[in-house]
Amino acid sequence: MRTSRERSAIVRGIPSITASRSACWMGSGGSRRDMPVILGGRKAGDPMAKTPGSGDATPAAAEPETPASATAKKGHATPTRKEREAANKRPIVVADRKEAKARSKEHERAERQRAQAGYAAGDERYLPVRDRGPQKKWVRDYVDARLSAGELVIPIMFLVIVLMYLPFQATQLYSTFALLAFFGFVVLDSVFLAWRVQKRVNERWGDRAERVRAYAVTRGLQMRMMRMPKPQVKRFRFPD
Repeated sequence: MRTSRERSAIVRGIPSITASRSACWMGSGGSRRDMPVILGGRKAGDPMAKTPGSGDATPAAAEPETPASATAKKGHATPTRKEREAANKRPIVVADRKEAKARSKEHERAERQRAQAGYAAGDERYLPVRDRGPQKKWVRDYVDARLSAGELVIPIMFLVIVLMYLPFQATQLYSTFALLAFFGFVVLDSVFLAWRVQKRVNERWGDRAERVRAYAVTRGLQMRMMRMPKPQVKRFRFPD
């Protein structure tokens, strides 16, 4: 039969065995202050005691907070992989190959014309290696200012060919001798030109002088109008 103390304990949620033990303790003359509190069969000071409402479950780990920027809307849909690959593709050639070919030819033609104009004007950027440098520029000016026998070779040969077709045997014979004599004079003039130009270059540039004999003779054998780069000085206006 339960006592009134046990019934009140049951109402408060305390097990009956705990209440009975407490009653026995109180009945034996002990004080409530010295009575050890037993909760769930364990002492209150026991480190293994369970806290009320904790149960047997382990506390769940705290979930990390999601930053506000991650949840903010971007304003547009994320592109798929197929869409990104399509956006990164670049055509190797343009769609209209005829138009691209025409543009390429036009560009090459313009570049070629610019190079030819620069070469004719003596621009160092467009000159080949054999024509570059201040020494070659001086040789060209010297040869162009001089009247060389070599630049008359083509007109003289054309005249002799015309005379050879005439029905006069003496004319053919004399024209042949005249042509051979002229060739000899051209050789002598070329030798003198090579010696003169190389001497002036050596005096002007000293140890840095280049060999320009063949360059001077080659230009001297060409007609003035056919020389490249074009002559930049007038006749008998020799460089200093």
